[in-house]
Amino acid sequence: MKGELRSLTAARGIAAWLVVVYHIRSGASWAPACLMDFAHKGYLAVDFFFLLSGFVIYLSAHRAMLRDGTAAIGPFLSRRFARIYPLYAFMLALTVLFVLAVQGTGGSADGYPWGELPLHIAMIQNWGLTDTLTWNHPAWSISAETAAYLLFPLLVLGTPIAKASRPHLLAGMILSLGLLALILHLAGETTLGHDIPRFGLIRCLTEFACGAMLCAFWMRGPDGEPYAFVLSLAGVAMFWGLWATGLSREIWAFPAGAACLILSLAHASAFTRNPLHWKGFQILGEISYATYLSHFMLYIWFKIAFVSDPRAVPPMLMLSFLGFTLAASFLLHHWIEKPGRQWFAIRNNRRQPLGTVRNEAR
Repeated sequence: MKGELRSLTAARGIAAWLVVVYHIRSGASWAPACLMDFAHKGYLAVDFFFLLSGFVIYLSAHRAMLRDGTAAIGPFLSRRFARIYPLYAFMLALTVLFVLAVQGTGGSADGYPWGELPLHIAMIQNWGLTDTLTWNHPAWSISAETAAYLLFPLLVLGTPIAKASRPHLLAGMILSLGLLALILHLAGETTLGHDIPRFGLIRCLTEFACGAMLCAFWMRGPDGEPYAFVLSLAGVAMFWGLWATGLSREIWAFPAGAACLILSLAHASAFTRNPLHWKGFQILGEISYATYLSHFMLYIWFKIAFVSDPRAVPPMLMLSFLGFTLAASFLLHHWIEKPGRQWFAIRNNRRQPLGTVRNEAR
């Protein structure tokens, strides 16, 4: 069993804040062009999340599934539900209260269709059932990940991933990302972030599967070897270099480079004096789900309360929002996310008969 991957925890926190920057960029008209160019690509952090999720879920859950077979599927899905739904439901409930308040005062609440609310409650809104993002927009990826969780047992029990050699796993990763690139190319897409209701689910499923195979690939090699770390970083430089110079498209080069980055971070977790192991980065990673799921609605409410021109939010006011989001993420993590997870875990444990093997949620 390999050690804790603290570098990946830190990377998860950093990626969450890249998504925050992406969603608030429209209010930073004062920012330099180079910063805005970077912010415009913040949606790619979600693709990093999908790859990372497949990696981490496989690492934490595949052994129990291989050992217990289909009997492990129920406990796995219960742990996933307990991990994501309490905070998801809380933010959706706050959004519903906000819409009721707006409509109750005679205001317009475009973008919050009541007819689609049941889809959001069931976390299936981004399964090809809608044609626009509504309600809490970032939650679309949680909907897509829910589908990935449901298919994860098939990936472990119905494919040879657990026993495949490294060359076969590498071929599988190339095929999964190639399939995504082919689908987007045939649809005329040149970026990963366009038309999320149409392509968000396939982005998630292919990248999640690639992340799982990447974990199996990593587990079959030495951990923390400098040469493996350097080779992984070389892959990042190659794929993202081709993308930056226009020699390769984002739809292929970014996920491939992100997979190499995750592999390098997994190796780097074994290094001592790794700056990503600093406690501040670890805290950002621990509260990243709360940051990701709350920031979009927080920004809407913040602008209503404090901003006169949403296209030109003053720098100090923008910094205030970032600090507010950080504090809110910390509180939501400790007051909603963790207690909700523990409450569901207690209820699930009470339902299990004596002698049932229980696995800790990650």
